[in-house]
Amino acid sequence: MSVKPISAGEAVERLGEFDAVIDARSESEHAEDRLPGAINWPSLNDEERKVVGTIYKQVNPFEARKRGAALVAANIARHIERDVIDKPKSWQPLVYCWRGGQRSGSLSLVLGQIGFRVHIVEGGYKAFRAAVLASLPELAARFSYRVICGPTGAGKTRLLHALADAGAQVLDLEGLASHRSSVLGIIPGQPQPTQKRFDTLVWERLRSLDPAQPVFVESESKKVGNCAVPEVLMAAMRASPCLRLELSEDERVALLLEDYDFFVKDPELFCGRLAALTEIRGKAQVQAWQGQVAAGDVESVVRELLVKHYDPGYASSTRRNFVQFADAPVIAPADRSAAAMGALARELLSSL
Repeated sequence: MSVKPISAGEAVERLGEFDAVIDARSESEHAEDRLPGAINWPSLNDEERKVVGTIYKQVNPFEARKRGAALVAANIARHIERDVIDKPKSWQPLVYCWRGGQRSGSLSLVLGQIGFRVHIVEGGYKAFRAAVLASLPELAARFSYRVICGPTGAGKTRLLHALADAGAQVLDLEGLASHRSSVLGIIPGQPQPTQKRFDTLVWERLRSLDPAQPVFVESESKKVGNCAVPEVLMAAMRASPCLRLELSEDERVALLLEDYDFFVKDPELFCGRLAALTEIRGKAQVQAWQGQVAAGDVESVVRELLVKHYDPGYASSTRRNFVQFADAPVIAPADRSAAAMGALARELLSSL
């Protein structure tokens, strides 16, 4: 038998050495957050955990452990039959659960008895989470950021993507958060990650970047939808050099109609999201906008949202939060098109 405990820190550094990273927790725990690249082999699924927990509370721990052992044994057998039978003896998995206890221990024991070289994370996911949070300050401080500022609809995300296509290092916080960072920024069909998952995605992305090259990022607020940007990263961004992206009002309106086409296609969805502005803009104004949307005049509503909701206070807010914004050079693509954003991206990179 070969089962070797390793620390969470060592596991992270050696992730590339393992043929599989196996999460022995339940499916909901796995969905909340996980180690990079982890696959889910629950020793107990969500429903089974409830059953065992009920027996533990209502009967006694001994009966709960018997029932749990039977369920774990059956699940491990299924995992082996489905995923292990074809594996060579040289296959090396890394296994973890919540705290490196019975769930990962049981799976590791069986895999080790088969003859595989198994590594198990001491302290489990809990230790990994602690390692992520502890390393974020130093990790965020490694990089030189270039913050793309600009009013709503100026094309910040489009430019960020163009920069990535041109070979620049990009930290796309909105992409990681599955949100467009405004009260209307929800993306239908794309639920946001949990805060833990978002932290891990940011950490994982930063670890993949080269400190010798600048990192382009948008001028986000402290939260992207429901996901809070790590404080250390937010502080580093706010202290960094800025670029001020500008686009004409007509181009901004057209860009938003393209990027938020789901609102154009689904007026009911748009009206529902506009209701979130009632406290800020008042019931009468929101109802007027909803009436215009229902009548098919989405473009006028988008234009008014820019002028009345998004633009007021934009410059002062950005200047207050991003200390180098006042010195930011203005950058302006020819238009909102991918070609124009690509040309601007290449121009920016050539000036570095």
